[in-house]
Amino acid sequence: MQDEHDLSVLRLGHRPGRDERMTTHVGLTARALGADRVYLPDNAAGPRETVRDITDRFGGPFDVELTGSPKALIREFEGTVVHLTMYGLPVQDVEAELRDAHAEEPLLAVVGSEKVSFDVYEAADYNVGVTNQPHSEVAGVAVFLDRLFEGRELDREWTDADSRVVPMETGKKVVDGEAER
Repeated sequence: MQDEHDLSVLRLGHRPGRDERMTTHVGLTARALGADRVYLPDNAAGPRETVRDITDRFGGPFDVELTGSPKALIREFEGTVVHLTMYGLPVQDVEAELRDAHAEEPLLAVVGSEKVSFDVYEAADYNVGVTNQPHSEVAGVAVFLDRLFEGRELDREWTDADSRVVPMETGKKVVDGEAER
């Protein structure tokens, strides 16, 4: 994954009280599956802190930023904008093209929460569907990143982790990452 340019995920919309877990999981999924940062709406301070805490404990690098102008971020983004939607082109039909684009320039993956306005569809370089059936934005981010990185994100090494999960057939084991260094 080191040959690719920067990859960011933008979460459009956040309904406080209703979307706390979903917005948090968009950020955690982006982090775990290879993105470099997530942009969250400026009213999502709680999810931002949760994702930052996980990054502090389980390693990074990964940035979490709030934005009050998500549509301006899309318009002004210097790179390829990919809107993840069930109405888009099938990911399997465009994944190679998106890999090539990502090798050349930064990529911004955009996911909604409530109904996404048509101007987002128009501003995106690609409207991509991971399926044409209703699904969650977390699933969209996960499938998209896995397809984009062809599974390489699953072997990602984490730096500066306070805690590290030890894979086991049964049970759970978390070790002190600092003690291991």
